Amino acid sequence: MAATRILAATAALALSALGLAACSGDDGSDSGGDVTMQFWHNATTGPGKAFWDKTVADFQTAHPNVKIKIQSIQNEDLDGKLQTSLNSGSAPDIFLQRGGGKMAAMVEAGQLKDITGDITDETKQAVGDAALKTGQVDGKAYAVPVSILPGGLWYSKDLFAKAGITAPPTTLDELNAAVTKLKAIGAPVALGGKDAWPAAHWYYFFALRACSQASLDAAAKDKNFGDPCWTKAGRDLETFAATKPFQDGFLTTSAQQGAGSSAGLIANHKAGMELMGAWNPGVIASLTKDTKPLPDLGFFPFPAVPGGQGDPAAIMGGADGYSCSAQAPKECTDFLNYILTKDVQEGYYKAFNSLPMNKQAQGAVTEDYLKAVLDAYNKAPYVSQWLDTVYGQNVGNALNVGVVNLLAGKGDVDGIIKAVNDAAKKG
Repeated sequence: MAATRILAATAALALSALGLAACSGDDGSDSGGDVTMQFWHNATTGPGKAFWDKTVADFQTAHPNVKIKIQSIQNEDLDGKLQTSLNSGSAPDIFLQRGGGKMAAMVEAGQLKDITGDITDETKQAVGDAALKTGQVDGKAYAVPVSILPGGLWYSKDLFAKAGITAPPTTLDELNAAVTKLKAIGAPVALGGKDAWPAAHWYYFFALRACSQASLDAAAKDKNFGDPCWTKAGRDLETFAATKPFQDGFLTTSAQQGAGSSAGLIANHKAGMELMGAWNPGVIASLTKDTKPLPDLGFFPFPAVPGGQGDPAAIMGGADGYSCSAQAPKECTDFLNYILTKDVQEGYYKAFNSLPMNKQAQGAVTEDYLKAVLDAYNKAPYVSQWLDTVYGQNVGNALNVGVVNLLAGKGDVDGIIKAVNDAAKKG
């Protein structure tokens, strides 16, 4: 999802295309001798990739019997390739975990290692029970979180000022007014519709405002989207999209790859704002002309929407983490504990410009926009995970594609509801 999030809507590709050796079952060992593990993450360039290279090298230095082979995979490709490898029995030992329904499906299939007894007391104290619960299913731990990743709107303070916007919008009317003002100087909202999930984010957040927490929880459990709030969310998105807030060509724009991506439009002041998760500052920084953090970057939560049952202060997002495959050696959990230590978490924050999970490491955060994210997160009455994560890969992909079809004029709100209900019936 970038520094981390990103939920693939792409088709699963054959594992053979990766050109990788077999993973945990073939070369891992619990015997105390030499151990080789495969590690998959989604930071393919820049400081993020360098962070993981250094982190693995440092861990290997401290554990001379361990060799970790790193594979960095483009975020939008990762989910499909990972699912293929899990299903084929040749999964990497350590890999990025989205959580939610996707993780629950892996647990049900027996594809993840139960690490409940392997999380150290030091890790529990540093991270806290609430955060660690994001990696649990039915009270057992199958992942550890590495970063707090709530979503909201990232914007250019300079462009807002140039357009005469004096304060970040807090209501939908104020957001619409900001869009109108930004149109006078360029694209109001950047959107990477080519990757599907960024477009679907707009529906997610309108649903967060339209649906009560009880309705969100019920749909997560029974995969039924009959509550009228889901239709209201679609209507709200349809009305917003009719104002033409997105840049020209948004349906063929990628989210995070290159200066022409939606994140690149923010990085180079070609658009005023983008709805995205808290990994976005690091992605934007990698796409500025000097590859440094955008000096005028700001953040505000998704605004209140009239007529909905959701709490206007509720937050949507996630806590990306890492899992061990079912047959991974015990050294895998040693690595998971290691990446949550204070020094490593501070390095993670600096590399990804993203909020760390380790509470002591959070003291190193200086950026106002990250402090704004943390403030919104701490004030939220409840936090929903990304909907396509909550509902699992099949339903999530159907949801994402349905929203893109709506924005492309090839579908409607009823089509979104039908697509997700049909996908839920198929399992």
